[in-house]
Amino acid sequence: MNNVNGSTQQQTWSQVDDYLNALLIPSDSLLEQALRTNTEAGLPAHDVAPNQGRLLQLLLQIQGATRVLEIGTLGGYSTIWMARALPEHGRIVTLEAEPRHAEMAQANLTRAGLMHKIDLRVGPALTTLPDIQEEYREPFDFIFIDADKPSNPDYLRWALRLARPGSLIIGDNIVRDGEVINADSTDNRVKGVQSFLKLIADNPRLEATALQTVGSKGYDGFVIARVLDSPTAK
Repeated sequence: MNNVNGSTQQQTWSQVDDYLNALLIPSDSLLEQALRTNTEAGLPAHDVAPNQGRLLQLLLQIQGATRVLEIGTLGGYSTIWMARALPEHGRIVTLEAEPRHAEMAQANLTRAGLMHKIDLRVGPALTTLPDIQEEYREPFDFIFIDADKPSNPDYLRWALRLARPGSLIIGDNIVRDGEVINADSTDNRVKGVQSFLKLIADNPRLEATALQTVGSKGYDGFVIARVLDSPTAK
């Protein structure tokens, strides 16, 4: 795909996202302010798209989730979407490695009136997850993995420790512009995703699928796995 065709495709994807979002997702000043705050603070433009945020929200509502673990908070945009899906007694434990990102997330979540549902932990997730396991004895209903991709295999191992039969585990950004199929990739992010997907495929406790996506965020995709009541042969 040459640059001209690629630019045209991206323009079309973004226009279709704009059309679908305008049709199906009402304008929301708090969510829009969160994105502006993140941009003005210089955070990476890695927030989920509005239609992806709505998908997370719908999955939580379908699941009837009350306990959520989010690995990778960034500026809290996806956290707002998910927190709104929870009942008042619901809880999201969200882990963010970068203090500056966590500061923006707290500001956005406070403005949205949602901090009473949030436990925001600052520090590398692999150092804070043992604390979560110690402090939260009830399993999580829903786990969203959207952090540094080289650590995805470790995040999956932790997710399985902290889940219950019926829990959903979502992994974002798994296609990486198609690089996920490049067996010779030297990109640690791609290699992390490949290992992550292989672990899901080989784990008898999980049933899963993955979808490619195109849109305002480019060409990517996500994996969704459900923890089974008992291991099954694949």
